Amino acid sequence: MNQTGKPAPDFTLPATGGQEITLSGLKGSNVVLYFYPRDNTPGCTKEGQAFRDHHAEFEKLDTVVLGVSRDSLKTHENFKAKHQFPFELLSDSEETVCRLYDVIKEKNMYGKKVMGIERSTFLIDREGILRREWRKVKVAGHVEEVLEAVRSL
Repeated sequence: MNQTGKPAPDFTLPATGGQEITLSGLKGSNVVLYFYPRDNTPGCTKEGQAFRDHHAEFEKLDTVVLGVSRDSLKTHENFKAKHQFPFELLSDSEETVCRLYDVIKEKNMYGKKVMGIERSTFLIDREGILRREWRKVKVAGHVEEVLEAVRSL
């Protein structure tokens, strides 16, 4: 269900740094919303580090980066501190926002079918319009691709 060109679904979630973040409160900035399966796993760590390493470039383009998973704020705080992420991580333990963005998918884990977050990224422009979505993201080269898309806004 591609929602590109439509207003991005609004939400409010608890975030690292003891705050709550509301998407509509970020109007005026571009937003990169990336959903990832789990804190402290190899792929998710690499993805977070890539966003960290390119963070200054996103900032120059007036773009807020936000990571979302179902992990607790406590886990998020540790993950953020351990890897020095300069952006906030949002806790969607109820999967409300995951469902709004349709990222909960059936996955195969060691031969068992489980429901989990499919690595996905959404680019929302200054007006709150969803401009790009990436599904089934492969970590290598992804952040650079997102950066290019932000440049083209």
